[in-house]
Amino acid sequence: MKIKKNTVVLITLFGLTVLLNIVAWLSTGFCDFYVENIFPLWLNTYSRFTSVFPFSVGEILIIAGLLLIVGGVISYAVLMYKKEGKRLLITKIYGKIIAWILVCVALIQTLNCFILYHCTNFGDKYGIKAEEHTVEDLIALGDIVTEIANQYADKVNRDDEGKFSPEGDLGDRAIKAMQNLGKDYPQLDGFYPNPKPVINSFFMSQQYLMGIYFPFTLEANYNKDMYKVNLPDTLCHELAHLRGFILEDEANFIAYLACIKSGDEDFIYSGAVSALKYIRNNIEEFGTQEDIDRFYQNLDNNILLDWNMSYEHWEEVQQDESAIIPSDVVNTVGDIATDTSLKLNGVEDGMNSYGRMVDLMLDYYYEEIKNG
Repeated sequence: MKIKKNTVVLITLFGLTVLLNIVAWLSTGFCDFYVENIFPLWLNTYSRFTSVFPFSVGEILIIAGLLLIVGGVISYAVLMYKKEGKRLLITKIYGKIIAWILVCVALIQTLNCFILYHCTNFGDKYGIKAEEHTVEDLIALGDIVTEIANQYADKVNRDDEGKFSPEGDLGDRAIKAMQNLGKDYPQLDGFYPNPKPVINSFFMSQQYLMGIYFPFTLEANYNKDMYKVNLPDTLCHELAHLRGFILEDEANFIAYLACIKSGDEDFIYSGAVSALKYIRNNIEEFGTQEDIDRFYQNLDNNILLDWNMSYEHWEEVQQDESAIIPSDVVNTVGDIATDTSLKLNGVEDGMNSYGRMVDLMLDYYYEEIKNG
């Protein structure tokens, strides 16, 4: 039996996808070579192209994909009803189309996402030695970052209600912050596409999502509706993914470094305040009530205001009864999908990995903490 050329190509692409994933799981060296020498090719060509558009190409693709699924199901049902004698042929055609879509999706995900999960981690790559830490170290870290946030809490631009209200092009400033950090960490140096706001940001807010890296268009997308104190840090986080750092804890840590080293008051404050949320969670889990009380007492009132404003945004969305799909459903499905994706790529603690940035921060500040 002669196999058609398009079937051979399909099988070859499927085999390549499987092979790349197997090699990625087995060889860190292969993944490091890929992210340093091959992944930048996509970034400097395809990502430059998608960056030209002022809107999120990824969001358009998602909408088009949903319409394609609905249209495909309807057209298949209609054809199966009207073309009774050709049902087998129709099923074969639709089956091939679905197979091509699935293989292409899997290959792109592998090239722009899955391989990146198995690279040398940021700390090992740049000599940030992993150490054992105590609760006292955690408290000291809280003091260090609190001091940074307090220093800038009154310097950043605020509106008449005291809300954090940065001005200017935050996307361009985020790119400059990341390129500046690239002087110390070479993998972060180079081209960055323009971060894109998501038009349907309400849907992101239903999932408590602030940003998303879209591997099919190599874009950094962000929630335009969220409270703005999170925005500078989020932009840097999503841009970190575009330089090959796909792990969430590493992207969080890189975003923190980019912000506090940027020389930009809005970014320094955003990075510190965002990091403090994770430090707060750790202190509340491992510290005493006295530690927790002391942590909150040391915070500038503007930090508490910004946290409250951010919380109010999320709650307002969750309680919005006009949502097409209830927020609790969207949030639950989103959490399951994200947690499953992370675990399938070897991140054993799934979504809890976001908070591991605190471990990286403790390692980064180790000498400063130990020397008091």
